[in-house]
Amino acid sequence: MILSDLHTHSFFCDGKDSPEQMIESAIQKGLKEIGVLVHSYTPFDTAYCVSIEGQSEFITLMARLKEKYKGKIKVLCGVEQDVFSTTSIEGYDYCIGSSHYFLVDGEYYHVDYNPEYFINLVNEKFDGDYYKAVESYYNNLLLIGKNFTPDIIGHFDLITKFNEGDKLFSTTDTRYVEARDRALNYLISLGKPFEINTGAISRGYTTFPYPANNVIDAIKKAGGKLIISSDAHRKENVGFQFNEWQKLL
Repeated sequence: MILSDLHTHSFFCDGKDSPEQMIESAIQKGLKEIGVLVHSYTPFDTAYCVSIEGQSEFITLMARLKEKYKGKIKVLCGVEQDVFSTTSIEGYDYCIGSSHYFLVDGEYYHVDYNPEYFINLVNEKFDGDYYKAVESYYNNLLLIGKNFTPDIIGHFDLITKFNEGDKLFSTTDTRYVEARDRALNYLISLGKPFEINTGAISRGYTTFPYPANNVIDAIKKAGGKLIISSDAHRKENVGFQFNEWQKLL
């Protein structure tokens, strides 16, 4: 049984519930460790991330909750640091490194907003070429470990969120494989664990976690480590389907 969930979000960023509600949910589900994170501040898009003022408020609250729940569950205060964020990771217990944006001609665009947005973005900014978007996304992952040092690699192949069954692009195409493997081999060299993320399943976009099976196999073959996380943005999704997918470890 998996007893730890190190990727959950509260209403300090784009989650729906309070940090304490996420902690209580973890206790009810028998977890022994829970990490609540904020999305790092991104000045070009403040709709989903923690505010500048909210960072210190969050850290202070989490310190109080650690003490309150001591003996019941281990509570950790984290940050999911985007590759384009410019704020410090100091003050947090740990950091998940990830990428949520494309950068095209000086403008930032979401990788995972919704299917319609993604399709329109590829048509308008990548000339309808999904593999250009793929290459852009995986190139951004090469910034992890350069701009900051994460403790965990988050949702490695997020670019596939709306591509269940390869309905938009083929994940066996040479251009996809080369872009993916270049980023994968670099990130494996950092020696940090990759998360098996069940978040897209709980949101109804996929039937399989990030990353894909062959990526998990490559990580294992290279001696890399894996953890399972829910990327829960609601209390009911803490520890989502951990028992079903723990075999992937």
